[in-house]
Amino acid sequence: MAERITMMGCQIDNLSMEDTLATIEGFIRSGLPHQHVVVNVDKLVKASRDEQLRRIINECALINADGMPVVWASRLLGKPLKERVAGVDLFEALMARAAGKGWRVFLLGAREDVVQAVRETYLRKYPQLAIAGVRNGYWNGEQEEAAVVEQIRASGADLLFVAISSPKKEQFLGRYQAAMKIPFAMGVGGTFDVAIGKVKRAPRWMQKAGLEWFFRFLQEPRRMFRRYFIDDMAFIWLLIKEAARR
Repeated sequence: MAERITMMGCQIDNLSMEDTLATIEGFIRSGLPHQHVVVNVDKLVKASRDEQLRRIINECALINADGMPVVWASRLLGKPLKERVAGVDLFEALMARAAGKGWRVFLLGAREDVVQAVRETYLRKYPQLAIAGVRNGYWNGEQEEAAVVEQIRASGADLLFVAISSPKKEQFLGRYQAAMKIPFAMGVGGTFDVAIGKVKRAPRWMQKAGLEWFFRFLQEPRRMFRRYFIDDMAFIWLLIKEAARR
C-alpha cells in the first residue's frame, strides 16, 4: 500500500509515475471498479469549501498530486511527495500502455468534435488501440444520464477517461463508478483539448518551474483570470493555516 499524506483535508498518495502505472495495472487485473483523482491547487481550494467533493476525493482508490505547488507545499509541511504526476502525462502513458496490453478505452466528455478528434488521433498513433466507446460530455436530465452510465457499463471498457470540469467529473464518478464497473476511471479535465493540440502545453522548463498554470493563463486570460488570480489565491491562506497548526 502506498503511503498517504493529508494536506488541507485531502489525502494524497505518495507515488511516482511508475508507481502509479503499476498500481493501475493491478486495478485492471482485479477487474473491480476503482476511481482515480488528481489534486492541484484549484481542487484543494474547492475541496476546502465543498465537503462532498472532499469526501469523494478521499474515498478514491488512487489520488495523485498534479501541480508543482502541491509538491512544494508537501515539502514545506514536512511530508514530501515523491513527484508530481500530471494528469496529462498519466493519460498519455495509459493510452500507450492500453494499446500494448489490449486494454479497452472509453472516452467521455468535451464536445462531439473534440472527443471524436481524440479518438482519431490515438487510433492513428496506436492502430492496435481498442476504443470501447466514445461519448460527448453533454446530456440533459436523469434519464439521459442513466443512458450514458449504461452505455459505459455495457462497453466492457477497462479504462474510462472523463473530460468534464471539476467538480462535475468527480461527482459523476462518485455516483456511478460502482455501477459502471470500470476497473479504472479517471477524470482528465481539459486533457482532450491538449491531446489534439487545441490547447498548447507549457514548455518543459515551465512545467518544472511550476509555471504551467501561467502558460495556460496566457492562452485564455479572460476565462482563466478569476480561477488563478482570485479563487486559487486562497491556497496561500490554507497553506499558512496548515503550517501554523503543525
